[in-house]
Amino acid sequence: QVQLVESGGGLVQAGGSLRLSCAASGRAFSSYAMGWFRQAPGKQREFVAHISWTGGYTYYADSVKGRFTISRDNAKNTVYLQMNNLKPEDTAVYYCTARPYGLGYSRPAEYDYWGQGTQVTVSS
Repeated sequence: QVQLVESGGGLVQAGGSLRLSCAASGRAFSSYAMGWFRQAPGKQREFVAHISWTGGYTYYADSVKGRFTISRDNAKNTVYLQMNNLKPEDTAVYYCTARPYGLGYSRPAEYDYWGQGTQVTVSS
């Protein structure tokens, strides 16, 4: 069992930056692949980024490639999402997710554990 708690969301102007954190509790964090998804009002939850359990593989949605960076610190049981050059269309609730091992997962059904989400609002 893994519990996930996101933090770092907030209100930022277009072109600004935010860093989201996801603290994981439970055993064997280093054996979990991690992901970030987001959901805007009236829209389906969409994939943002993924990092393998080793940290050696990352994968991004085309909409955030080159602007967002996912990373993990297994010593701190934490995964991060650095978001630069934010756009109003990035406004959403951002969710941290986890699943045992693996790499390259981009569908919500492929993840076993979810956090409660953190709101990111980008003003124009």
